[in-house]
Amino acid sequence: MDKAVTGKTALPDAATIGAALEGFARDAGGDGADTGVRAKVLAHLKQVLADGRAEAERRLFEDGKGHGCAKRLSDLQDAIIRATYDFALAHVFKVSDLSRGERIALAAVGGYGRGTLAPGSDIDLLFVLPYKQTPLGEQLAEYMLYMLWDMGLKVGHATRNIDDCVRLSKNDITISTTILEARFLIGNETLFKELMDRFDGEVVQKTAVQFIQAKLAERDARHQRMGEARFVVEPNVKDGKGGLRDLHTLFWIAKYVYRVRRRAELVKLGVFTRKDYNLFVKCEDFLWAVRCHLHFLTGKAEERLSFDVQRDLAERLGYQSHPGLEDVERFMKHYFLIAKDVGDLTRIFCAALEDQEIKNAPALSGLLQALPFTGRSRKIRGIKEFVIDRQRINVADEEVFKRDPVNLIRMFHLADRYGLEYHPQALQLVRRSLKLIDKALRTDVNANALFIKILSSKNDPALNLRRMNEAGVLGRFVPDFGRIVAMMQFNMYHHYTVDEHLIRTIGVLADIEKGTLKEDHPLAATLMPGLKGERTLLYVALFLHDIAKGRPQDHSTAGAEVARKLCPRFGFSPEDTATIAWLVQDHLLMSMTAQARDLSDRKTIEDFVARVQTVKRLKLLLVLTVCDIRGVGPGVWNGWKGQLLRTLYAEAELALTGGFSETSRKSRAASRRQALEERLAGWTEADREAVLRLHYDNYLLTVDLEDQERHAEFIRAANAEGKALATEVRTDAFQAMTEITVLAQDHPRLLSVIAAACSSADASIDGAHIFTTSDGRALDVIQIEREFVEDEDELRRGRRIGALIEDVLRGKVSLPDVQAHKRRRRALSAFHVEPNVKINNTLSNRFTVIEVEGLDRPALLSQLTGAISDLKLDIRSAHITTFGEKVIDSFYVTDLVGQKIEDTARQGRIRKALLSVLKNDQRGATKKQAGKAAVAAE
Repeated sequence: MDKAVTGKTALPDAATIGAALEGFARDAGGDGADTGVRAKVLAHLKQVLADGRAEAERRLFEDGKGHGCAKRLSDLQDAIIRATYDFALAHVFKVSDLSRGERIALAAVGGYGRGTLAPGSDIDLLFVLPYKQTPLGEQLAEYMLYMLWDMGLKVGHATRNIDDCVRLSKNDITISTTILEARFLIGNETLFKELMDRFDGEVVQKTAVQFIQAKLAERDARHQRMGEARFVVEPNVKDGKGGLRDLHTLFWIAKYVYRVRRRAELVKLGVFTRKDYNLFVKCEDFLWAVRCHLHFLTGKAEERLSFDVQRDLAERLGYQSHPGLEDVERFMKHYFLIAKDVGDLTRIFCAALEDQEIKNAPALSGLLQALPFTGRSRKIRGIKEFVIDRQRINVADEEVFKRDPVNLIRMFHLADRYGLEYHPQALQLVRRSLKLIDKALRTDVNANALFIKILSSKNDPALNLRRMNEAGVLGRFVPDFGRIVAMMQFNMYHHYTVDEHLIRTIGVLADIEKGTLKEDHPLAATLMPGLKGERTLLYVALFLHDIAKGRPQDHSTAGAEVARKLCPRFGFSPEDTATIAWLVQDHLLMSMTAQARDLSDRKTIEDFVARVQTVKRLKLLLVLTVCDIRGVGPGVWNGWKGQLLRTLYAEAELALTGGFSETSRKSRAASRRQALEERLAGWTEADREAVLRLHYDNYLLTVDLEDQERHAEFIRAANAEGKALATEVRTDAFQAMTEITVLAQDHPRLLSVIAAACSSADASIDGAHIFTTSDGRALDVIQIEREFVEDEDELRRGRRIGALIEDVLRGKVSLPDVQAHKRRRRALSAFHVEPNVKINNTLSNRFTVIEVEGLDRPALLSQLTGAISDLKLDIRSAHITTFGEKVIDSFYVTDLVGQKIEDTARQGRIRKALLSVLKNDQRGATKKQAGKAAVAAE
């Protein structure tokens, strides 16, 4: 039991709890089975548990020791179970003279067996029945289980005799792992010892190879299920890669192979050095602290560090904000560094298993023979410092890096060149040699040349950069990269830490260059062969594009400064250095222009081209932008974004090659009109002319010919049926979008009504193209995020949304009704985005551009567009961009007579009204409007 410390409340032991329970029975004449006594016993145990947990939480805040908190909670549970057992035996079943052969053994198993519990952990118990079985054993187990369940505990249990335990353990890895962790609690200790002796002799000694294989396979499957990357921004502290379960897996294998019961024994056996063992303890203590705080905070067995709890956890753990990094970002960086250390310990442990397989772990010899590594160590031709050991690169001797520190980089280059994995011994020696990476090595010409070869390899640059990063080499060799190792950005847009994002973008570029992503990125794949002379520039630009995240200044500007400093060291000419620095400085330019600007507006293209300046830069920026978006995380890239980028690229290329002018635009529009006319050749002349007269040049230049033909069929069908209002739905798996086309009488509030209807149907709008026809109608094309995999399911969903839009526009359903059920997503409440409204008359020659930036929420778009309509503005195009929890929406508007908004006072009113929408949720806005109405009425 955890002893009381001066000034602290002592956690109760079994004797203290038992004395109170006996008092309840004594007051009732010794009858512990009385329902009134049971109620008092249960109430007392609940109070003991609540008080004990509160004390454990208080001490966790005080000393910060996570493993200590888990131990206290386990000790508290031990005391409750032992007291309950004694009480039941003496006062419920009134048995005092059971023979040894009749007594059961009660053991803690699983995580509880390790002597550690989180506040929300399951209580895993094993009731071991004696050979001379009596009804009492099962009755006692049943009584205790119901007491624990009534206390609100989650109890996993099994009631078996020794023969069953041994037999089942041989065939079930889960049961085997459970008993491996068994710890005696109370009852027949001799029976428990017999179980463990037989388990060791009949199960452990004969199934070590199978156990290790199964546990490693189980770990790999768990990693795949939880997300293969160690650095996902909402990690699972228990089951994620680098979490507590990985440490538990190491100890399970150690128990099986080395027959140890305590972690410290691994030092005596030489598996861990004292330093490694201290790291194990440090990692485990931190992860337990996070897990216990998480359970206390949420009041349940929550294991995922979701965004809505990260900030509170950072506060509970005492993190403070620093310039460039919030407290929550510093906490999560610490978490990811710990996860990285857990990975290091795994590799060290595996190396020790190999080294000691004969002397300490003979059972492993069969396992190692079964591993997919064949052949003995062999030399690499022309290389003396390294050898190939079972298809893994290893050092020839312990002095390799001391003799020539360049070998710290050369090893990774050779592994890339020959397609080798890394021997754990080599990586261990690398980590012990990191101090050799000093200024001399960083400025060494050969070392930098080798690094650029690794970075721009045509094999698998991402894999080897990731290995360099995990070994600590990358952050030491490029200190600016070291600053962003394990750094997370507290937002819902980025799925990985900054260093993992950079490495993933390089992996995307390598895949594009190999042609494996040609279907997803046709333009980038087409451009790459023509960029052979500049391919290295692209790899370096991707490596550097976010390297200045976490600094007080803008990361693009600071990153360009880093590029100007590093590129000469990497061996680049002044001209190439300038190109790389420009790519880093403007790496967001193409993405933001494509998604937030009207690409049919001539000024958009002119402004973009003024920044890009050359066709070569345009090509490089296109490829870099694709890799950057794709590397953010799963689901971020879609074909819709690809189409926007291809459209911007085509328009910009024309401008840069001299083919972009008002004359050329008119001739291209005429050509596109002619092409549409040819597509409609089978129509009657009257029908064909009626449709061709509808469209202005911006429609013809912006919309694909196939879509123009489809829209023409849609409009003709609506006209034939006399429909003033119609919708059409189509899905596009490539673009990961569902498109709803709305044909309706144009009016200023049209987009607002459509957005409100989509919001009420839980449809997230990712884009909106608004076109006006010459007869006063609107042809609005709305892109919503796809929800279902199968087209048939998605089409049904789209048609329901289309029908709802029509009902709202016809007045069959009122807007307040369809929006009433909307709720802010829980995760969004964890974030704050400073609302901002910009009104700009220089981004377009014809329109005023209103840019709004703020925290996303349901129905926000409909509220913004409604406010714009209330301000007597006409929305000519809208560009909806969502970055996780943050929205950046752009509206191209005019007043009701088609003029820009030049008056500064009116601009001020617009800004104030839209800021009010951004700062208040729908309920708050409604209350505010009601308050104004009440004031007006008075």
